[in-house]
This record gives sequence, C-alpha cells and structure tokens, in this order.
Amino acid sequence: MYGPMSSCSRWTHASVRTHFHGWTTLTFSQMLFITVQSLPSFLTFPKGSVIPRLKPRHVPLRNWATQVLVLTSGSLLNNWVFAFSVPLTVQIVFRSAGLAVSMLLGYLVLKKRYSLAQVAAVAFVSAGVVLATLSRPSAPKTSGDPPDIGRYSIGVFMLTVSLLLTGILGVLQERTYTKYGPHWKEGVFYTHCLSLPIFIFFIPDLKRGFGGLSDPTTLSLESRQTFGSLLGLVPYAILGANMLTQLACVSGVNQLTSHVSSVSTNLVLTTRKAISLCFSVWWFGNGWNAQLGVGAGMVFLGSLLYTFVSSGSRGSQGTQKGQAPAASVKRKGGKVKAA
Repeated sequence: MYGPMSSCSRWTHASVRTHFHGWTTLTFSQMLFITVQSLPSFLTFPKGSVIPRLKPRHVPLRNWATQVLVLTSGSLLNNWVFAFSVPLTVQIVFRSAGLAVSMLLGYLVLKKRYSLAQVAAVAFVSAGVVLATLSRPSAPKTSGDPPDIGRYSIGVFMLTVSLLLTGILGVLQERTYTKYGPHWKEGVFYTHCLSLPIFIFFIPDLKRGFGGLSDPTTLSLESRQTFGSLLGLVPYAILGANMLTQLACVSGVNQLTSHVSSVSTNLVLTTRKAISLCFSVWWFGNGWNAQLGVGAGMVFLGSLLYTFVSSGSRGSQGTQKGQAPAASVKRKGGKVKAA
C-alpha cells in the first residue's frame, strides 16, 4: 500500500505544479474515476430486464451520505492548499498530526482510553508538527517568488480544518465498519459516487480546469523543452497517473480502516508520509531547513514510540486474557473483539 500512496502524493504535486487552476478539476476527476471503476461491481441485471439496478446495500445510505460531506470537503481543501504558499514538505509533516486528532476523537467520541505513554508519544508528534509548520522553509529552487506570510497562514488554517475532517472521517468509518461489517468496497463506491453532485457548484472552475489541460502555457519552460511534440499529452498523462494512484490509495486506506482502528490507520499513514517526504525533497527539490528536519524527525520518532508502546500494551493484555476461556472472544461485524 505504501507505493501507491506515496506515488499519489508525487503525481498530485506534479498535477498542481503544471496546472495552476486544476485543484477542483483534480478532485472531481479522482471522484469520477473511482466511481466509474467501482460501478460494475455494484450493478445487477434482474431477470428479464436489460436495465441494470444497484445491488442491495449492506450499510444504510444515510451513513455513507454523512461521510460524503466530510470526504469531499477534506479532499477539496487538501488540493486547494497548494495555492496558498505551503510547501509540500510542510503539508506532509502537518498531516502527520492525524494520529493526535484520531486519539482525541477516539477519547471524546468512541470513549477509548489511552495509556500515559501513548499520550506522551502523540504529544511528541504534535510538537514536531508545530515546529515544522513554524519553520516555513524556503520556496522550491525552481521558484523565484518570495514567501507570502498571509497566504501561508490561510493555507495552514485550511490544513488544520482538513486534518480535523480527516479525523472525523476515520471515526465515522470505524463506527460504520464495526456495526455493519468490513464492507470497504461499498464505502469507496458510495462515498465517491454521492460526492459528484456537489461539483455542480464548481462548474466554472471545472471548465477552466479542463480547458487549461490543453493549454501549453500552463507547463513550465523546462517541460516544453523536454517533451517537444508530446507536450500536449503531458497534463493528461499526469492526471491519469494521479487517478490510478488515488484509486489504489483510497482502496488501501478503506480496506485497512475496515480491519483496524482509526488510530492504527493513521499510524500507517504517518509512516507513508515519511516516504512521501523523502520523495518530495528528492524529486521536486522542495524547501528544507534544519527546523523542518527536527520537526519531521519528532513526528516519525513519536509515531514509532506510539507503535512500540501500543504493541507492548496489547501484548500484556493478551497475556492476562490468555487465562480466560476462549468463549470470552467473539466476532462481531467481521472483527474480533473482546467480550
């Protein structure tokens, strides 16, 4: 799962760098592609009819509708933030704070309890995120524009809202899969399909976005010199690669969420972000400084500490429960849970 998710970050960055007005277009394209790709699995042909119908759902539609609002808002903010002078390196580290958000929501909403060591590990991660965010590394070496503090602040605010929405989405998914079973494919289809009508309000942006794909002036001079006669195909190739990697990324995350807690899912995502951060610095030459490096190191070390502490906690609980009868463990909704 790490490969597609890291590639998704790379191709998203490439898309928005070559096409300034493409954030809404990018989000819409991702939603539409995943819907069309998933649709055949949810169609059935009744006897004697040539008109297909949707298969019966395992989860009530209202559950998916709630997730649609959160998912679409978060996806739009994640893509729009590229327009607000926030380097990809900072974005990656900032989103790693999802572990802390998931823990907070787990405590407030799901009534979970965490050990002092787990809380300390997440606090360490949060401090690293704050340090990295305040670093405001220099712009990429390909850019000659000075940093804009106002736009940067707006971008950080958008990231904060997006981070909260991502945490809420994780809790909603965990509760849904726990109650109705791990029907993650149904979740992927309905959350993306039901989001499409929302883009009616963004038709002007979509027209500009798709129109800009065929405009060679949106590409950098380096790209024009490199691709020559194939220049017109480059934006479409980048968009296609982004949609494919997004499909693999979304499927992997939903499948993982259907089997483990939202906190564990965010832990995996944090590890993935470490790989994306390396790609960002190496592939795109994004800004980097010592403060950002220290902050990123705190984030990833804190995540590893949380893993170690959580594994030890589960191991000790398993030893204590090992003396209990086997009947004390039951399966509910495709998950194994202590009775």
